[in-house]
This record gives sequence, structure tokens and C-alpha cells, in this order.
Amino acid sequence: MALSDRPADRHREVAGLFTERVRGTKDWDAPAPVPGWVARDVVRHLTEWFPSFLSAGAGIELPKGPSVDEDPVAAWQIHADGVQAVLDDPETGNRKLTNPHIGSLPLPGAIDQFYTADVFMHTWDLSRATGQDERLDPDFCAQLLGGMEPMEEVMRASGQYGPRVEVPAGADVQTRLLGFIGRDPLGADR
Repeated sequence: MALSDRPADRHREVAGLFTERVRGTKDWDAPAPVPGWVARDVVRHLTEWFPSFLSAGAGIELPKGPSVDEDPVAAWQIHADGVQAVLDDPETGNRKLTNPHIGSLPLPGAIDQFYTADVFMHTWDLSRATGQDERLDPDFCAQLLGGMEPMEEVMRASGQYGPRVEVPAGADVQTRLLGFIGRDPLGADR
């Protein structure tokens, strides 16, 4: 089933799948596909970068939960519920997020483009680290890949993405997306 195009609904779906993976994690110290990260660090990344991005760009403070080291499940749930509440607020549609690197964007679209997409891609990281279902929505994989490929140089220069990993010709769109963002979906850790 394809994900919704509406930012609030898409976040609900993407964060819901990530929540399932968080709840299904048995070993928070399992190595993750991001070099130097363990499963807990995937949750830490999502719960730590976005609150300051949202606060600086839109003046919105998300509720704070326990630290990821103390309780990764509760840290994620409080964070995800806070983001969903922002997206579900009717006033959010009238707000902007302003950032020196991206300019001023409608807040729902900015959350969708920068944060929900990040949760989506990191769902694979947590799934791979913890031996859970790694399948991602192929339509959203294609949408993200199509949007990122023209900006490859800028993305690589940001330091947020590793070098592209070559995948076999004819690989499915999820495999191509993961290779593009620097993951080795066919690697030895499979």
C-alpha cells in the first residue's frame, strides 16, 4: 500500500512503522549499518537532530522524553507523538520553517521533506541492525531517489550521506535508494 501524500498522514504511517521496529528491538547495542552506530544510535539521531531544527526554524519546542540511553522506546514514542501533534495541529498549515540553508518553506512540507523522509530511510537501518523486516514502501523509495539524485553533489558535500554503494544493474528501487545514501543492502551483514 502506497504511503499518503499528506504530510501528517505520511508521518503517521512512517513513524508507525519505525515504532514497530523500535518495539521489536531486543538488542539496543546491535551494530547498525551506519559506521560506528548501534541500534540505539538510530533512535538517538532522530530524536536529537530534529527538535533543534524545528525550534530554530519554526519556534516550536517538542516535548522531551527520557534519554535514549535510559529508555529508547519511551524516548522515541514521546518524540514521535510530539511531531505528530505538530502535524495534526490545524495551525501548522499556516506556519513556515525558515533555515539559512533551505530558505522559508511551509512547515508541513519541510517536516515531510527533511524529517519524515529521514525516519523512513532510518527504518531500514534499525530493521537491519535488529533482524526485523527491512522492506520499505517502493513508491516512496522511488520518490526519494528521484528527488535526491539531481542533488547528489550537494548531498555528498553535506557530510550527511556516505559514498554511493554500487548495486547490481536492475536492482529494485529500495536497493538503489539504499546504495545511493551510502548503505550496503547486499553486504556481508545481511
